[in-house]
Amino acid sequence: MNLKKSKNIYDEAIKYIPGGVNSPVRAFKSVGADPAFIKSGHGNKIEDEDGNTYIDYICSWGPLILGHSDERLIEGIEDILRNGISFGLPTKIEVDMAKHIVESYNGVEMVRMVNSGTEATMSAIRVARGYTGRDKIIKFEGCYHGHNDCLLVKSGSGAITYGVPTSSGVPADIVKNTIVCRYNNLEDVKKTFEDFGEDIAAIILEPVAGNMGVVPAKREFLEGLRKITKENGSVLIFDEVITGFRISYGGASEVYGIEPDMACFGKIIGGGFPVGAYGGKKEIMEMVSPTGPVYQAGTLSGNPLAMHVGYRNLKILKENKNIYKELEEKAIMIEEGIRKNIEELNINAKIVRFKSMLTLFFGKGPFENFDDVQSCDTEMYAKYFNEMLNRGIMLPPAQFEGMFLSIAHTKEDIEYTIKANYEALKAIK
Repeated sequence: MNLKKSKNIYDEAIKYIPGGVNSPVRAFKSVGADPAFIKSGHGNKIEDEDGNTYIDYICSWGPLILGHSDERLIEGIEDILRNGISFGLPTKIEVDMAKHIVESYNGVEMVRMVNSGTEATMSAIRVARGYTGRDKIIKFEGCYHGHNDCLLVKSGSGAITYGVPTSSGVPADIVKNTIVCRYNNLEDVKKTFEDFGEDIAAIILEPVAGNMGVVPAKREFLEGLRKITKENGSVLIFDEVITGFRISYGGASEVYGIEPDMACFGKIIGGGFPVGAYGGKKEIMEMVSPTGPVYQAGTLSGNPLAMHVGYRNLKILKENKNIYKELEEKAIMIEEGIRKNIEELNINAKIVRFKSMLTLFFGKGPFENFDDVQSCDTEMYAKYFNEMLNRGIMLPPAQFEGMFLSIAHTKEDIEYTIKANYEALKAIK
């Protein structure tokens, strides 16, 4: 595959942008390659600067349920631009969007718009601390909640530990109130509450982890978290930046039948535009300024362009909930096809699916927490990624990211993907 133009652009990019990219995974370092620079996307495919086309299973990391450049979203976008891009003042579309989210998600009675998922989780934690008057939070190893200082942590030497920074520039003093537990391990959480229960403001987690591959929470784990937080007066925060309106219209809360106190959103509620939101129970959200003492602000929060496109996106999903059935049926086709290939070729790999999210792990499994996924053969995944890329399929350029589908993916796309998967696995065996 010819990537000469992309290579030239990349060589230029590293002169002006750290690593040549604006988000680390885009550098393709985990798969031992240089990045393909994308020029355009339509429906189920993207095209790079060299003219290569790929069936896209990244879908901007989840939000493009309708595919790239869906006409229903971009129609009339010029009229929105002509009316004004940003005012720094309230607009009606912000109210329409907030009402739509509140009516769609269990447990969210009020919502505040922000500009990214990182802003959403950062703000939700601040509000939870303000509401409870407590400082400590629990997060889970392998769950990613954006690049907030207090959440860029990993566990230390013990199973239940105060976090230690995973990034330079994060002072140890900032993460001293972050406790890291193991995902899907309720005993860790119980022990933490025995020791620090009166000091814990919140638990935050991805109910379906999408940043250590796809690792869904066990139902009994989420039920246990809900019970413990209620008993101890702590706030349960679902980070649904990836899963909200993606795995179901009502997100993981709807799928599991568990109502959190707060939830964070992003990606899909902007239809691909930069946007985020956090919401929750009214008494919690009324802590936010100007109603309450917890400060959070943003000039571009709720900007008209993102709100109009995002509102259209959510409205389409609400009026066509069969989309979720279609997405899952396509994901099942891929899952079954790849599993058959793995068995036939006797490859040490496991395909994991939750609704329309998938990951092919190169390892024995099971994959239920961070320790499990760390046992994967990332070198084998890198070889697999490049074999698939050469066959015109764009997969996540890292073992620990999930695949996403859109309704623009066709049966023919999936059949070709399964065939390419067989050839790629055979080539690297």
